[in-house]
Amino acid sequence: MNLSLEAHQITFRYAQENVLEGLSLEINQGDFVSIIGPNGSGKSTLLKNITAEFSPQEGVVLLENQDIFKIKKKNLARKMAVVPQETAAEFSFSVWETVLMGRMPHQTRFQTDSEQDLAITRRAMELSNVWHLKDRLITELSGGEKQRVIVARALAQEPQILLLDEPTSHLDLQHQLELLELLQSLNQTKGLTVIAVLHDLNLAAQFSQKIILLNKGRIVAYGDPAEVLTSKNILESYHIEVAIAANEITGRFNIIPLSKHKGKNKKARNFKIHLLCGGGSGVYLMEQLHQAGYSVSCGVLNIGDSDWKKAKELQLEVAEEAPFAPIGPAALQVNAGLIQKADVIIVLPVPFGTGNLANLQQTAEALRIYGKRV
Repeated sequence: MNLSLEAHQITFRYAQENVLEGLSLEINQGDFVSIIGPNGSGKSTLLKNITAEFSPQEGVVLLENQDIFKIKKKNLARKMAVVPQETAAEFSFSVWETVLMGRMPHQTRFQTDSEQDLAITRRAMELSNVWHLKDRLITELSGGEKQRVIVARALAQEPQILLLDEPTSHLDLQHQLELLELLQSLNQTKGLTVIAVLHDLNLAAQFSQKIILLNKGRIVAYGDPAEVLTSKNILESYHIEVAIAANEITGRFNIIPLSKHKGKNKKARNFKIHLLCGGGSGVYLMEQLHQAGYSVSCGVLNIGDSDWKKAKELQLEVAEEAPFAPIGPAALQVNAGLIQKADVIIVLPVPFGTGNLANLQQTAEALRIYGKRV
């Protein structure tokens, strides 16, 4: 059975202010979905609406085509487990007792813990790397340790859907990766549906199959990470410019903050700088000029060159040529247009030879004929 989770036109408000507005989505069994967005965009509120903690004023949330509020709480807890944002512990239960509570949805009233319950609890603790804490009181643990214990308790429920609200917020880098790798493994091997609110866009890009980008209570984009995490979407939602760089290790991509859009110097934005570079000679200057707000372009670069990669990451205009090929007429025509628009041309210390000499010749002509500053 496909355990799909759907929201149809849900609106939720605190007092008179809409936090979610006419929001619709569908999450299918086996998806790994991250919910991202700036502070106050409605991420946690969305999670609480689709877990039946909050009831929307308008719209409906469906689990297996059934209104989630018409499902008995115990039955819902067998299918869905939640790791909340806050993990405050008010009672001095041991870690073992806390995780064992995850078995309660599967037990009848007054039923004692079975051997299966104990085995499942231990396995959940081992997966979450908290077995060594089993005899400690949860009130004695650090924030990160408590977070992992609550994850273990959720796994002990044996849910088909696991929802987590900022699960990495209290964890150090090692445990962030351990947790997300565990969730990814359970998603891929057990078909566990994972829905997580994340602040770190790079972690979302690395681990998610799909991403929901929220802003002001509405879905800006929902789809594959590469479709959602674009420079344009991030600028419009977070008001910051970023570079999208391929990560050759993970096969995904990294998001690199560049500068705040609002703080750019207007004169810099209207000043166009054309770089003659190659072989990595322009990487540093390219990034510095872009961060300062200048409009930057690059002369002819072979596809795959390190300067070409940086120009593409920064989404600069660049005249490009095939890998290892000498500069051809088409690339020269593009370069001539970029030179014409430039206020100044900067020639970096790159070796020139027969393959790229045309770059320098065009620059010399621009200086001689048009009086371009070089």
